[in-house]
Amino acid sequence: MGVESELLSIGELARASGLTVSALRFYDRCGVLPPTLVDPVNGYRWYTGAQVAPARLVAGLRRVGMPLAEITAALRLRQEPAQVGRLLDAHLRRLEDGLADARRELSRVRALIYPEEYPMTTRIVLSRAELTAAVDAVRFAVGNDPALPVLTGVLLDVESDGLRLVATDRYRMALARAGGQVDGPPVRALLPAAAVDEFRALLGTATQAQAHLTIADGRVSVTVAGAEASSTVLPYEFTDYRRLLHRPAGAPARQVPVDVATLRAALRANTPTVTREHEGVPLPVTVLGVDDRNGLRLVDATELAGPARADLLVGVNGDFLLDALEAAGGPQLVLELDGPIAPLAVRRPGDDDTFSILMPIRL
Repeated sequence: MGVESELLSIGELARASGLTVSALRFYDRCGVLPPTLVDPVNGYRWYTGAQVAPARLVAGLRRVGMPLAEITAALRLRQEPAQVGRLLDAHLRRLEDGLADARRELSRVRALIYPEEYPMTTRIVLSRAELTAAVDAVRFAVGNDPALPVLTGVLLDVESDGLRLVATDRYRMALARAGGQVDGPPVRALLPAAAVDEFRALLGTATQAQAHLTIADGRVSVTVAGAEASSTVLPYEFTDYRRLLHRPAGAPARQVPVDVATLRAALRANTPTVTREHEGVPLPVTVLGVDDRNGLRLVDATELAGPARADLLVGVNGDFLLDALEAAGGPQLVLELDGPIAPLAVRRPGDDDTFSILMPIRL
């Protein structure tokens, strides 16, 4: 009794932390918050006072719906506030994205129930230069496979304060954003590639600073300086791209700064590659690695066969990487490497809204 009198029962910890007794039992079974002592006779769980703060942390994260794996990571890293902060920020972005999706779907439902009261018309006033740059940043990733018509266009995803453009052909994905003044409900529209090119031509010939975008009744139109181009949208539901925007719990990806001109020249010259079979066809694969100064290096077949750090290597289509470099623009970019089976991200320094993702090729 002397030892137990200094401990907290499961009920006392529940009252002190805000977790229920059943929740504490669950977190014990999962190994997240095990008791300090379990009575071998009656099975009672006992906790120390030092476990109150971790239990309160679990309770708070549970209330905001954080997944179990990330709650576990937050507990493990609670002495490293910066890393826990990144976990919280990533979860908050997921919640915000989910809320935006819910608003968009509810707007569509209301329009179906009350078509006169809730017309599905959304107008956006954007910077012509920003919209042009966003189109240029994603156009290269549009697919052209007739068997996958949903990937043959650019998604226009209207948010409360602007427009996100997304394109993918399964092997790469590009995202860009243009801020703007939005009048109307959030909406998504899948624009055919030919219409994207027509809109881009209109944007390129105009001199006016603003572009006006309207989405209504299955059509998208762009007006600049009195000139207009419009198109019907593709009747497909675009892939759920948002799940690729957030990293799972764990160590952050390795961020490697690159000089675009140097890397472009290397890729266009005698780039070392390895050959792998992809869908029955031999495919040259460009293998990227990281040197001991956090610089990017191109790995050849000889090195790959040796004791290379496999956890820091990723294989990609070299032509796709060139396309991504061209589309991103700027003399300096950041590549995010996260091992051989994770996508490679190509980002502009300090820009979280415009980037592309290349699917890895198994080495």
